[in-house]
Amino acid sequence: MARPLRFRRAPRSWSEGAVRGEIERPLDDNLGATARAPWFAPPPDYEARRFEMDDGSIALFCWTGHDADPPDGVRPGPTGYWIGNTETPSALWKTDKYGFDEVPYPVRRWAERELLAGLIDEEPWLEAYPHIAWFFLPVLCSKDGADSTREFFRDHAAGFPDVDRDAALSFLEDVLRRGTLDPHRSVMAGKLGTSPHVDLVRMQAAIAEYVAADLLVRAGYEVTPEIEVTTGHSLDYRAADPGTGEAFLVEVTRPQPVSGRVAGTPIAAVRDTVETKTDGQLEAHGGGATLFVDCSSFPDDDWRAVLAERPEVDHRPAVVYRVRPGGRIEGYRLGSVPVDVGDVVDLSG
Repeated sequence: MARPLRFRRAPRSWSEGAVRGEIERPLDDNLGATARAPWFAPPPDYEARRFEMDDGSIALFCWTGHDADPPDGVRPGPTGYWIGNTETPSALWKTDKYGFDEVPYPVRRWAERELLAGLIDEEPWLEAYPHIAWFFLPVLCSKDGADSTREFFRDHAAGFPDVDRDAALSFLEDVLRRGTLDPHRSVMAGKLGTSPHVDLVRMQAAIAEYVAADLLVRAGYEVTPEIEVTTGHSLDYRAADPGTGEAFLVEVTRPQPVSGRVAGTPIAAVRDTVETKTDGQLEAHGGGATLFVDCSSFPDDDWRAVLAERPEVDHRPAVVYRVRPGGRIEGYRLGSVPVDVGDVVDLSG
């Protein structure tokens, strides 16, 4: 599977002639490429080109005689930065790759403006959700995952059943607007994946992690994703209480509705999903983590059956809940749950 969109840094002197000969010409020979002035002003002290290919892919390249604020561990000097969802010219093959938060801010912001403008031009409905467009830009404009991730948001309401697209995306837009996940954008956006096909199970599982982070933040915790533990595994979050300094580990799982799995009842779906999680990652970890069981993929009838029975699962402590975009969050606790989300989740049901 290809990675989300990243920059390539080419540390050498560049000129207009070198850009034409080593970037534009190979692109044109292989794909048919038109080099244009960028839509937005390039970063200060940089020159830039926008390359548009006949197959609809694009690339951006900017270069300077002195990169004064290079990525960590890299020396300043003449360099160029490339980003695109097309083939990479051979002159850039051996260059190092960097995420959006690793390159100089003016380079990142210029590239984001170029890519966002193109994205909104192609998907006008995204204009109503600027935080979704910006946060997921590395996958929405990726080489292999652009079509599938756009379809997931556009046609599958980000994996929420029984709601329309606007309700689902407005909810997710509010989650991202808080900005608490911005420092972890590269890690979190990449969880959606860059598969050329819509993988609803994996994509819904990724959205469950955003929902869990939002619950924790609204409950007053500071969250850090992808916490490596001594077993070599990573758990989804550390939730720290800023008042006491106490921190808790949280792992998230999202059962699929009955219609999409072998389990014959919603109760079995919840139990089977938790069993799979506990037999693997949580068993290896040896305990100490709170399990969030996000049933937001369940339609109304399935969730009502779960809430009525409040089934035991193969891990404690756990919180089983369901989020309705634009509505309340309800669920129940199992065991002595150290993470207090009672002000956010209605646990009375």
